[in-house]
Amino acid sequence: MTAGTPVLVPGLWVILTTPFTAEGAVDLASVRRQVRFARASGADGLVALGVFGEAANLSLAEQAEVVAAVAGEAPDLPTVLGLAGRSTPVAVEQARSALAVAPARPSLMVQVNSPDTAVVVRHLSEIHDATGAGVVLQDYPLVSGVSMPASRVAEVVQQCPFVVAVKAESPPTPPAVGVLTRETDVPVFGGLGGVALVDELAMGAAGAMTGFSHPEGLRAAIDAFRAGGFAAARDAWAPWLPIATFEQQPGIALSVRKTLLHRRGVIDHPAVRPPAPTMPEQLLPLLEQHLAAVPGTSR
Repeated sequence: MTAGTPVLVPGLWVILTTPFTAEGAVDLASVRRQVRFARASGADGLVALGVFGEAANLSLAEQAEVVAAVAGEAPDLPTVLGLAGRSTPVAVEQARSALAVAPARPSLMVQVNSPDTAVVVRHLSEIHDATGAGVVLQDYPLVSGVSMPASRVAEVVQQCPFVVAVKAESPPTPPAVGVLTRETDVPVFGGLGGVALVDELAMGAAGAMTGFSHPEGLRAAIDAFRAGGFAAARDAWAPWLPIATFEQQPGIALSVRKTLLHRRGVIDHPAVRPPAPTMPEQLLPLLEQHLAAVPGTSR
């Protein structure tokens, strides 16, 4: 590991959405409230400007505003900033803009952008050289459109000593986590809403790095695994799994999550930016049933 780039702490890294007003502007008051909510839920770290933070639909100025709000609300919590850009110059520009308003030195989450390991290594290296920041390598083919076997993701990590973690989101994630934990020496986190959380933990995951409208459920499962292993984690996560699965529906996952966060009073409005689809109205009664069934219903 390169000096000055310690690996991420294990545990729960909460991915923040970017709330918008009904008129479509970034809602910084809701950003700050969401940070407080994540802290109260037991977050060990925060991720801003991730895929579910709609970073690709934010201007550089808006991205900087979000970073400043998150940093101002939780200056003591470790933070990762997502880079939406796939090309190196765009990613570097986004990184420099965001880092300029971050008082601490956050890590940067960068997606695998090519099936060619040499291209990925060069991409990551240039971002690190330009910023000095540690890199969280995100393998998320559903969004990037790039598929790379876990063994080759591990090769990238082995050639990049500034990589501080891997976010494994190439299904099926449990075997990918197993390969990455065996072939690298950095923490590996599961994502995808935590649907496979228990199996990922059993395969060696350091925790969860994901968004979920009920992060206290993720916290409970991670703590249970640490205390009692697979069986304890399975029992702890089982009551939360139906709502996690409901939330993680392909295509509408973001709008469902924002609607749930709105129902819980975390954000003021569930708006998403086009082209993201809005929450289907016919699912709202079902959403209410899921909310009523979650442990200790907190809304």
